[in-house]
Amino acid sequence: MVKNIALLTAGGSGTRMHQDIPKQFLHVQNKPILIYTMEAFQNHPSIDAIIVVGLDGWGDIIKAYAKQYGITKLKWVISGGETGQDSIRNGIEELKKHYKTSDIVLIHDGNRPLISPEIISDSIAKQKEYGNAVAAIPCVEVVFKSNDGISSTTNIPRDQLLRTQTPHTYTLEKLLWAYKEKEIQKSQNTVAICDLMCFLGEPVYFSKGSERNIKITTIEDLEIFTSFLNSKKEQGIK
Repeated sequence: MVKNIALLTAGGSGTRMHQDIPKQFLHVQNKPILIYTMEAFQNHPSIDAIIVVGLDGWGDIIKAYAKQYGITKLKWVISGGETGQDSIRNGIEELKKHYKTSDIVLIHDGNRPLISPEIISDSIAKQKEYGNAVAAIPCVEVVFKSNDGISSTTNIPRDQLLRTQTPHTYTLEKLLWAYKEKEIQKSQNTVAICDLMCFLGEPVYFSKGSERNIKITTIEDLEIFTSFLNSKKEQGIK
């Protein structure tokens, strides 16, 4: 039977937050941000295990938090690499020791704590249907291309644009292949798995995303996250 494993990246130092501790460990309503993310996968019935790739020196803290908050699906906490892509590679190299290459890996930012059950379910479903899934949402803003960051006369039709989020969901076999090809082709560092797959000529298929599925990187993002936690769905809104 195919297993679904959540690989959570939590290796960022959070320099843009200007805080004394990494952003994923900041407490919001007496709970670390990373735990909100872990709980989403812990509570989803289709997720079999969780691996966290984190900062050196924080592994024991992550394990202690997981025990405190009942994250029983957490199986491994390992150290990340110099870049986000290096960290993901460390994670999949660990997973290949324990899982079949046909098993499914959902790569998700540890600082995207508002991922919903529907997003996780759709990611798994789209991967089964198409072979991969990248969470995405439509671009509703007008987007300009600018060479100097000051002015432009060129805009990109927004109906052709999608904003990617996570999870990025692939078989373990496909991820291992991508990193091997990355070495062979000596490609420069890519910012995300979907970026690497695109570089390698692989089509990207899109799954459900959400405006709520925010990535917390700034103080403003933290304020939005807190507001979402404090808000309740308005009556009559579907």
